[in-house]
Amino acid sequence: MTPTEIATNISEVTARIRAAEDAAGRPAGAVSLLAVSKTKPPALIRLAYAQGLTAFGENYAQEMAEKARAVADLNISWHFIGPIQSNKTAVIAEICDWVHSVDRLKIAQRLSQQRPSDREPLNLLLQINISGEDTKAGVSPAAAPALIDQIAALPNLIVRGLMAIPAPASTRTDPQAPFRALRLLQEQLAVSHPNLDTLSMGMSADLEAAIAEGATLVRVGTDIFGARYN
Repeated sequence: MTPTEIATNISEVTARIRAAEDAAGRPAGAVSLLAVSKTKPPALIRLAYAQGLTAFGENYAQEMAEKARAVADLNISWHFIGPIQSNKTAVIAEICDWVHSVDRLKIAQRLSQQRPSDREPLNLLLQINISGEDTKAGVSPAAAPALIDQIAALPNLIVRGLMAIPAPASTRTDPQAPFRALRLLQEQLAVSHPNLDTLSMGMSADLEAAIAEGATLVRVGTDIFGARYN
């Protein structure tokens, strides 16, 4: 992919975000863009960074670590967005500024213990299985209040909000319904956890529906970098 193609893609995605903000009556800049760079080489991260993107999302801890070393000269904010294995928490705690996919107390405890003392607290999002799919990770909405209370008590972490990967947009009768449900859950939890200011929801296919329901961060990979390599 050429620098011009990357620049064009980022411009088009940014325009979609701004149009969705306007349609929802939200201020420009209310929604941040996370470039999902999983399976993409460091060279493409550099091209996207040159276009002003500084937040990149990865699904695999070892791949992220290799990329972080390859682009260590860039001021990148790394977001981990994939399933978390217990034996990978140290890498994630060391490299990341944000983790979107926490759904178990054990994982949060390990991230808390392994966060380097010279780093700021790690920003966590609780992953919610908002569509109730058996094949999806995430804690159920009903179990979220108890889990967030437990995680919020841990040192070296700040619980900042919620993340979800709903069922595909093509299968939804109401495309906004899962995003609305996540927003309402966040509002409920924020009564006792005022740090909850982030809703990570919406991807290439459905970012408009997510923004209409209050997304503050959308995760876009394909529409920036093209189809996955594997």
